[in-house]
Formats: sequence, structure tokens, C-alpha cells
Amino acid sequence: MGKGDSKSRRGKIILGSYGVRRPRKKANKIEIKPEKVVREKESKEKKPVKEGKEVKDVHVVKEKAESAAPKAEKVKKEAKPAKESKEAAPAKETKPKKESKS
Repeated sequence: MGKGDSKSRRGKIILGSYGVRRPRKKANKIEIKPEKVVREKESKEKKPVKEGKEVKDVHVVKEKAESAAPKAEKVKKEAKPAKESKEAAPAKETKPKKESKS
């Protein structure tokens, strides 16, 4: 019941054979579909485009200069003083490496 057994699944894998214990996988067959017949649509005669109504000229009214009064200046806020940063702690000293015996 191992690699040399031709009746077990493991044995069939090693020997490279197939059988009841190790059936072959079915291959995916490509289906051939018949082409669909493309029917050409009969082109209908297009109706002429209707002419639109005439547009009247519109007179543009310019705005008065008074309505565009200058905006009030914004009051700038005073910047807060930056906080003092803490002093960095001194770096830890590394221990010297021990020499190995050779």
C-alpha cells in the first residue's frame, strides 16, 4: 500500500498510470457555436430638420461700479509662539563586543 503498489492511488501517481482508483480528468471541450445571421436594417428616410424660431437680440446691461465696492480687509490673527521642544535624551552607550576564541 505504498509507492510501489499499482492498485493504490499513490502507486498509480508514482507509476504514471490511470485506473479506477485514479481516473483521468475530463478535458474542457470547446463548443463551436453557429454564427448568427446579421440582418441589415432598412434605412428609413430621415425627415428634414425643422427650422427654429428666430432669436431676438438681448441687450446686455452693465453693472454699476458702486455694487463692486472693495471688501473690508480681514484682520490677521497673531501667530502663537512656538512651544519649546524638550531636550533630546543622550543616546545609550553600546557595549563593546566580546572577542571570540579561535
